[in-house]
Amino acid sequence: MSLLDDVAERDGWRCWVCDEPVDAEMSVNDPRGPSVDSRTADRKAKLTERLAHRACNTRKGAVKVVIAWPDRLHVIEPAPLITVAERLERKGGRELVARCPRRQDAQEAADWLVDRFSRLVPGLPVTASVEPGGGQFLVALAARR
Repeated sequence: MSLLDDVAERDGWRCWVCDEPVDAEMSVNDPRGPSVDSRTADRKAKLTERLAHRACNTRKGAVKVVIAWPDRLHVIEPAPLITVAERLERKGGRELVARCPRRQDAQEAADWLVDRFSRLVPGLPVTASVEPGGGQFLVALAARR
């Protein structure tokens, strides 16, 4: 089995950047085709290979990756998820990542975040909590290192 197949199987054939499915039958030269990406540019760090669409991998080489929050979530001032992931991975702890107008909105965001982080930072046990605050609901992520 090739490195691409190993990484893709581990990642469930989902692109770590856009979180969309990657077609195993697509040519590796096609923009929607599979490619292996190292998530960090730090050569001294332990490189973690991840599955990405060819276009997502190429685009992230030119600009800093931004993990988009889904439009369906009602969040105010959402945190940049790559930055949050890097801090939680490095230090652990707890971070507030969004504010929501209703508890249901906050719970939907919390559920999405736990699911998304399971693929964004595999192996990092992330939990989410919803807390009332100032007439809104705060969404926090926590990870133990």
